[in-house]
Amino acid sequence: MRELVRTTDPVLVSWLEAALRAEGIESLVLDRHMSILEGSIGILPRRVMVADGDLAAARLILRQAQDIPDDD
Repeated sequence: MRELVRTTDPVLVSWLEAALRAEGIESLVLDRHMSILEGSIGILPRRVMVADGDLAAARLILRQAQDIPDDD
């Protein structure tokens, strides 16, 4: 497995899991429950992992998500 992204943003992790699943790409989130140890302050990053063969497609999904304009 390879690391796709490392982030402290739980919304990004959740969205990414759903987007990958929709494309048939299985993912694994590591360190999801580390907030118990950190006191739920959100400083420890979560890692989204994908299979080696899915890494290129998963990176494309991540790049497309980052290109979504912010409506602010």
